[in-house]
Amino acid sequence: MILALSDPVATALRDRRPVVALESSVLAQGLPVPANREADERMRRAITSRGAVPAITAVVRGVPTAGLDGDDLERFLRRDGVAKVSARDLPWAIVTRRDGATTVAASLALCVAAGLRVFATGGIGGVHRDAPFDESADLVELSRSPVLTVCAGAKSILDLPATVERLETLGVPVIGYRTDCFPGFFTEGSGVGVGATADSPAQLAEAFVAHRALGRSAAMLVVQPPPAGEALDEALVRAAVDEALAAARVAGVRGAAVTPFLLAAVERATGGRSLRTNLALLEANAALAADIAVALAGTPA
Repeated sequence: MILALSDPVATALRDRRPVVALESSVLAQGLPVPANREADERMRRAITSRGAVPAITAVVRGVPTAGLDGDDLERFLRRDGVAKVSARDLPWAIVTRRDGATTVAASLALCVAAGLRVFATGGIGGVHRDAPFDESADLVELSRSPVLTVCAGAKSILDLPATVERLETLGVPVIGYRTDCFPGFFTEGSGVGVGATADSPAQLAEAFVAHRALGRSAAMLVVQPPPAGEALDEALVRAAVDEALAAARVAGVRGAAVTPFLLAAVERATGGRSLRTNLALLEANAALAADIAVALAGTPA
């Protein structure tokens, strides 16, 4: 597989310095303009300030890439003909020479191809409400991609208890960072517990080394709630999600269009507060991932 690395990412991998992968779909589809640019700046600054190198994953004119930057990054931020690409879509994006913004699933696939061990995102996909047969490809990809993945749980619009059950079935360890509860993305908790709690990035790095030494092929999912003061009230989010789901049913929204439709509806229902929370948790997750990557530097691959 031909995979392009930016010069900073290639140099960091050669010198065994810490690298943190990021998805590009949150920039090209998930967040509105200009909040997507703010998210990019805050995540990359959080990573570099801790001594790691950011590596945004994407397909750039048909070339799988780790380290999206420069004019290519600008094109993604402007959304100039950029498709949303999941793991299954990667081959077609390559042969049609598309610009493709990678979801969590596609980003994990590129992390494995590039040898990147740490990945940060906002919230993973999961099992959809009212449609238990409909679940995100993120879950299956997490089960076969040995990448330490930092997130704020799964998106609040999903069935979180069912999502945690699926992660358990798929053999994906879920470790809370200074929390014993699976976060609700916009909220501190979801009412669902996690399997273990870690107190430091060094402890998480040590656990991941043990995970890999056992030959485990799944990711290790590290979850942390939004930063203090940024999390939304659970009742507020629950009401906003219920309203959004009802609107989606009336509008006949289905498939890949459901998640962006629901997130936009929740943003309107919360008066824009959910967007501020999203930006804050993206930055916090990038920072934690960088601390873990630094702690992993020099350990066995």
